[in-house]
Amino acid sequence: MLLYPDMYLDSIDNLNIKVLREMGFEALILDIDNTIIEWNIRVPDDRSRRIIKEAMAVGMKVCLISNGTRNRVSEFAAALDVSCVYNAGKPRKSPYRRALKLLGVSPDKVVAIGDQVFTDILGGNRLGFYTILVRPISTKETKWTCFIRRFERIVLNKYNKNVKKSD
Repeated sequence: MLLYPDMYLDSIDNLNIKVLREMGFEALILDIDNTIIEWNIRVPDDRSRRIIKEAMAVGMKVCLISNGTRNRVSEFAAALDVSCVYNAGKPRKSPYRRALKLLGVSPDKVVAIGDQVFTDILGGNRLGFYTILVRPISTKETKWTCFIRRFERIVLNKYNKNVKKSD
């Protein structure tokens, strides 16, 4: 199902990039807000720097993809020395295609990671990426995102029931 991630993590801190690389993945497409940093923080923190550093250390390419503005996303990406797609309009396919072009890899070699089902996971699944949903870092979000989280809970409850059935 397009709304179900391939993996769900309680925290981005539980992400094992080495294992992803061993699985044959060559690139990460990462959401920013509440995925690698708290919502609306303008500069990378230790966590976001660590994630990018770990990915690069194992030879993975990284592209940030965000519905955020050009200035904010570009500055954030520049501080981490990675490519980015801003004003993405996720879950549309075109921003993910732009990210693929920037990364120079095929969709089956990409892991897309984000904190939202209806943007990050749906968008990544539409392109055939391996998708990882992470629990949001913070509860501080836009009113719209808070509203959408209600519907996400319905999807995640069904997802969790399906995961438990397959165990």
